[in-house]
Amino acid sequence: MPQLPFKVHELTVGQLSARSGAAVSALHFYESKGLISSTRTAGNQRRYTRDALRRVAFVRAAQRVGIPLAVIRDALAELPDGRTPNREDWARLSEVWRGELDERISQLVELRDRLTDCIGCGCLSLQKCALSNPYDELGAQGPGARRLRVDRGGGPARTGAAAAAPGTATRTGTGTGTDVSDECGADC
Repeated sequence: MPQLPFKVHELTVGQLSARSGAAVSALHFYESKGLISSTRTAGNQRRYTRDALRRVAFVRAAQRVGIPLAVIRDALAELPDGRTPNREDWARLSEVWRGELDERISQLVELRDRLTDCIGCGCLSLQKCALSNPYDELGAQGPGARRLRVDRGGGPARTGAAAAAPGTATRTGTGTGTDVSDECGADC
């Protein structure tokens, strides 16, 4: 990692990129989203203060744990006088974000554990399908695929009035299209 002389107070975008490990394009994106800021030289080149290094590190650490950029921007905007976040700021914000992250982790673990319940046959109305039909909400509409019906004639999928014609695809389960679950068997 390149070291910067202590007397350097402003960094070029290349220097900031080299020190932070963030691509130049990412730094430009962060700036466009209000996460970091720069000044311009007489030649219209960006210059960043040294504290931009800490802001970039803060943004990247928060991104790594799944915090959206809009939430990160709002957190940075709450700091007095636009100052750089410090250890106490990170501790406070990470405690706030912990509950949200725990909820996401719980949802992902539940999805992972239920993944084997989905047999991928296309019927989408299994009672335990946690991926596409939790609690079999589509089962009340009748048997077979409720979200996708396939046209056996090779035509494009249609919805609305066009879907009512025999041999056409339907998405809502209305009409007389041929149902994908016909090939699935009675166990679906």
